[in-house]
Amino acid sequence: MRHLPNALTIARIALTPVLLVLLLGGTFTGQLAALGLFVAAAISDYLDGKLARSFRARSRLGQFLDPFADKVLVLGTFVCLAILLPEQVPWWAVGIIAARDLLVTGLRTWAEARGRSLRTLPLAKTKTTVQLVFLIGMLLLLVLRRLPGSVGYYAEQILEGPLPLWLLVGLVALTVLTGLWYVQGMWKQTIVYRHDA
Repeated sequence: MRHLPNALTIARIALTPVLLVLLLGGTFTGQLAALGLFVAAAISDYLDGKLARSFRARSRLGQFLDPFADKVLVLGTFVCLAILLPEQVPWWAVGIIAARDLLVTGLRTWAEARGRSLRTLPLAKTKTTVQLVFLIGMLLLLVLRRLPGSVGYYAEQILEGPLPLWLLVGLVALTVLTGLWYVQGMWKQTIVYRHDA
């Protein structure tokens, strides 16, 4: 059971390419399956952390794999949405989110190389949750707009309206803020490290 959290994380990484192919396929069935896989992946993200705490099974591998799996899932889905819905999910927003993740990954690698760890901020966990909710909403709208009648009509109206972009701008601002907090925290650690030396 101690290996179950890492197994869930690895499964999330392995399923992500399947999800992305289904999403880009453009069929109703494929996008519905992609939505289901994304929801399952989001649930597994919650479960692997909860199980790791319950079984006290935290490991350096798990601390690396979990955020990596989140980034692969989230960034991959954002890229697909930028291809499918470039007006609602513009490339500049995806680029900023990707740059922030690369920065934090670089900081985490730098800290690990010096025998230190970059603790995940509570706000960063909130950011990941908000990203997952936003992406589930967008995937759901992609599926619903294919349905006949008023459901499909209203889903299309929401997608074509300004709301998705406004929500994305807020999400990008939150993402940038968490990145700046990581930089500030690493800067403080560096000062303490130099002082201790």
